[in-house]
Amino acid sequence: MTTDTVASSSLLKNVTRYEDAKDAAKKTSEDMGKQDFLTLFTAQLQNQNPLEPVKNEAFVAQLAQFSQLEALTNMQTSLDTFVTSMSGERMLNSASLIGKKVAITDALTPLAQGGKIDASIDLPEGAAGVQVNVTDAKGNLVKEIVAGPQLPGGMSLQWDGTNTAGQMATPGLYQLSAQAVINGKTATVPVNTLATVKAITTNPTDGSVSVEVDGGKTLLLKDVKRVGI
Repeated sequence: MTTDTVASSSLLKNVTRYEDAKDAAKKTSEDMGKQDFLTLFTAQLQNQNPLEPVKNEAFVAQLAQFSQLEALTNMQTSLDTFVTSMSGERMLNSASLIGKKVAITDALTPLAQGGKIDASIDLPEGAAGVQVNVTDAKGNLVKEIVAGPQLPGGMSLQWDGTNTAGQMATPGLYQLSAQAVINGKTATVPVNTLATVKAITTNPTDGSVSVEVDGGKTLLLKDVKRVGI
């Protein structure tokens, strides 16, 4: 009996318990992959105590866990592939916007020779009055446009391209900013103008698509609220 005990102790001296191996794996990596799980599972079978082998119920339970992990891994791979393909499709569909005009907020907008700039202002609560300032790319005031009371909703306006002296402004980039009197208080309100789309870009990290317009401004495709010709 003594000899058997010594032999058993010698046999088990280099055996690593499954729980110890699992804890060690957690210390080196917080996320266990399919291969890590399989490695631990194989090590457990190879080094199990011959006097206390793994019970059938525990063996089946671990196999089920491995199957679930493999299914989740395959699902993640499929989702990654789907997201990548959708990103490419969005990029291709968005290319049709190049050359068209989209509404942008508080940005430099090009004025062509003898041209005009159309804009709009959202006034959900209406306004007692609105003042629009037109400035050039250097911030110099070119013209002031004053409008009377406005009903709740969208306000459309147009700058005819002339300066305060009634002369045509030099072609270039201009910005329209506005202030409105709302509920007795003066507040700055965003002005939406139309700019031509020059390029489409995609972010390889999250697959988001952006549009680049005149003046170098870039905005996400999901933020485009209006498209014109």
